[in-house]
Amino acid sequence: MILTSTPLWIWLASALAVLAYALPAVMPRVWTDAGARRLMGLAWLAHAASLLGLLASPVRFGFAPALSVTAWLVLTAYMVERQFYPQLKARWAMGSLGAVAVLLALWFPGSPLHVQASPWLPLHWALGLSAYGMFAAAVVHAWMMTLTERDIRLAHEAGSGLPLLTLERLMFRFVTAGFVLLTATLLAGALFGEHLYGQGGSAWRWDHKRVFALLSWLTFALLLLGRHQWGWRGKRAVRVLCVGAGLLLLSYAGSRFVMEILLGRAT
Repeated sequence: MILTSTPLWIWLASALAVLAYALPAVMPRVWTDAGARRLMGLAWLAHAASLLGLLASPVRFGFAPALSVTAWLVLTAYMVERQFYPQLKARWAMGSLGAVAVLLALWFPGSPLHVQASPWLPLHWALGLSAYGMFAAAVVHAWMMTLTERDIRLAHEAGSGLPLLTLERLMFRFVTAGFVLLTATLLAGALFGEHLYGQGGSAWRWDHKRVFALLSWLTFALLLLGRHQWGWRGKRAVRVLCVGAGLLLLSYAGSRFVMEILLGRAT
């Protein structure tokens, strides 16, 4: 639950991020394209500042900060893509995603890490959260693909602003990047195991988090193999991607949500 000891500047940064994300999303006609871009850039910076504050000493982490970092990475990918594809239309979805993620992390900041946590833990986190971000970006593109395909069937203008094949190509690029990062994350977990969190124990322990992570890895491997060998695309590729993303979500954020919120346990 939200901490009363949260510094005022984190509250201010979070409030600024939420406001700057929400304004161009809920009032799109009021803002020019340049004005909306500036607001999104301001929101992105304020979001980053709020995350740094929540993750600073004493270091706390949990399902909500993990989701917030993931959302920030998705928004980073969106802002980069807009430089190459200025016709991309996803401002409402991106602004809503950012605002909700910031509020969620502020309300559920997580629990303190073990004092004996490994110095390799930040690298493990960076790899894992980057994988989360890449797969989340792939899911966003899959969602836009679905909407675009529907618009084409109804003879409407594509709401995403991008051709279907372009969205599909971008989706698989994010899947490939996420797969590489997830592989590195699993290898780090296998090498360092529980020592990452300073809890000792064996290098590898079969628990629900690792089982879901491995199942998601296998699902994404199947998706990339299916794309390469059998030309999977369209609805089949989207379904497999969503299954893999759901399993990956359960592997950390889902398990932490159960522990922190449903069971009320810090670890």
